[in-house]
Amino acid sequence: MAVRKTAAPPTPWSKNLAEPQVDESAYVHSFSNLIGDVKVEANVLIAPGTSIRADEGTPFFISEGTNIQDGVVIHGLEKGRVVGDDGKEYSVWIGAQSCITHMALIHGPAYIGEGSFIGFRSTVFNARVGAGCIVMMHALIQDVEIPPGKYVPSGAVIVNQQQADRLPEVQESDRAFARHVVEINEALRVGYQCAESPACIMPIRNELDRSVNNANGKNQKRSVEDMALNGELRQQVRNLLSGGYKIGIEHADKRRFKTKSWITGETLTGRREDQVIRELESILTQHQGEYVRLIGIDTSAKRRVLEAIVQRPGETLSIGSNGRVATSSYSSNGGRSVAVAQSGGLSSDVVQQISSLLSQGYKIGAEHADKRRFKTKSWQSCPVIESNRLEAAIASLEACLAEHQGEYVRLIGIDSQARRRVLEKIIQRPGDAPGATASNSFTTTTTSSYSSNGVSSQVSGGLSGEVLQQVRSLISQGYKIGAEHADKRRFRTKSWQSCPIIDTERADSAIAGLEACLAEHQGEYVRLIGIDSHARRRVLEKIIQRPGDSAIASSNSNSSASVDTSYFKNYSSSNESRNGGFSSSALSPETIEQVRSLLSAGYKIGSEHANKRRFKTKSWQSCSPIESRQESEVLRHLEGCLADHQGEYVRLIGIDPNAKRRVSETIIQRP
Repeated sequence: MAVRKTAAPPTPWSKNLAEPQVDESAYVHSFSNLIGDVKVEANVLIAPGTSIRADEGTPFFISEGTNIQDGVVIHGLEKGRVVGDDGKEYSVWIGAQSCITHMALIHGPAYIGEGSFIGFRSTVFNARVGAGCIVMMHALIQDVEIPPGKYVPSGAVIVNQQQADRLPEVQESDRAFARHVVEINEALRVGYQCAESPACIMPIRNELDRSVNNANGKNQKRSVEDMALNGELRQQVRNLLSGGYKIGIEHADKRRFKTKSWITGETLTGRREDQVIRELESILTQHQGEYVRLIGIDTSAKRRVLEAIVQRPGETLSIGSNGRVATSSYSSNGGRSVAVAQSGGLSSDVVQQISSLLSQGYKIGAEHADKRRFKTKSWQSCPVIESNRLEAAIASLEACLAEHQGEYVRLIGIDSQARRRVLEKIIQRPGDAPGATASNSFTTTTTSSYSSNGVSSQVSGGLSGEVLQQVRSLISQGYKIGAEHADKRRFRTKSWQSCPIIDTERADSAIAGLEACLAEHQGEYVRLIGIDSHARRRVLEKIIQRPGDSAIASSNSNSSASVDTSYFKNYSSSNESRNGGFSSSALSPETIEQVRSLLSAGYKIGSEHANKRRFKTKSWQSCSPIESRQESEVLRHLEGCLADHQGEYVRLIGIDPNAKRRVSETIIQRP
């Protein structure tokens, strides 16, 4: 198929009649137009309907591995240049491994950094987009420079540098989506090139013909026993049908499975469990030797709630012993349905955590990594869990565990509003028995109990249950533990001193090291440090002891393993004295603790409110400024903001006055 390439027309500002230069490994569809001085590097895909015209602004450079999708327009003004990664000037530079998706407009002078993603119908004009940025759909970026690794939400209009600097960071789930698009388009490039080469396509056609003839000749059917779907999959079908979801099927051979190019099968029409099972058995027979996955579809929201592989090449049953999709029973707990995992499923602790995250409006995700990837923290995403229903989320997680046995799997809690993670917890490790989640392996002899208000009670050794849980969580994620101390004078000047290094990967040893630091520095501030040794940065700083916390000293001298509740009595009374006897009915204990934590770290507190319309457009308005650093005064200001704006969203802001940036944004009231 001939590529449509045209020399630049002669104009008063350009008379060199330059022609496009296209690498042999690139694929340029014949229904696209390339005009003028355009250089296309290796393994680039240029899809049908694209228009790349270097006839006014020139030259253009499209780096290797990039995909330019259907309907994209790339043009440039006569004046204005950007400096490419090679140090030369261009009208348009597009970095390696970038995605310019359907109907996007890139108008020079424009620079798109390596590994960036430009969403459908978005426009970039007279701007630089840094490496690794993700620009979602219908966005406008003009006259600004987007720093590397930033996320631009759908519909955003970024036309001044202050807006660009305040953009949130790209999350791992966003990067996974972008990587998925790259993989799909790489497969399309290879496929298109193969389809146009008789030497490549004919062996594939012949192989398909032989496969069809063999299937018709053998006319074999599996027995009812071989085709019978096991009880776990039946339970999953039952759950989907009872939830009102539709059930679909996708299949892929080994080559398509590697590139994630699944082929959609028919939607199952049965309304009863036995009808759907019969249809499934027929489809599995039809696609023997291929991967087959079950899809749960929410037709109202037009999204998937489940993706579970139910057959793999070489399997005779729909799901083998390693491909469990475990069932869960549900019991009532205070009027709320809480899942309790049965054998082959998630532990009750993990299920309880999932229930808690969903009840707070967070999304659930999962990631996996083999031993090599775990060491380099290169996690890969499991299929996205879109459902906010507990049973569907559990089923998706169990499917991820089943698919990646022998690997690390971690549970992710996601705040979709703030686009950040609120939890990362490893729930499976290599060597775990099927169905035994990793949370069970971290149960130690020092267990914490919880009071009715949700605050963890003190455990022997001087560390609260909350701190113990935080230590275990950090170590389970591969982080190091450290500690620092400061007397009152050093605390004011933020001149912390390090405790002896805690160089261990075992939770009990780290806890012992922390308790030794507490015992050695009674009457001082002590804070827990979480350290990412690969990135050489801190992931957590949390004060775990303050001057006057006498109960810690007493509990440190106590070597018994019993729970010491006297600490919390003293701690509560000390809090009341610090707060001036302040108590709040409007603010939750979690909010009060967060305020206390921010103030102790030297941050300022602010608050913002938004009605439903403003919340949708993220147009928050500030409540009255909080100048005080006294906890009781701050809490009173927050209560006043909540009272003034009942029926609206209100969020708590943590502000670093030195760096003049926000360190946290937490919604504390919803309509």
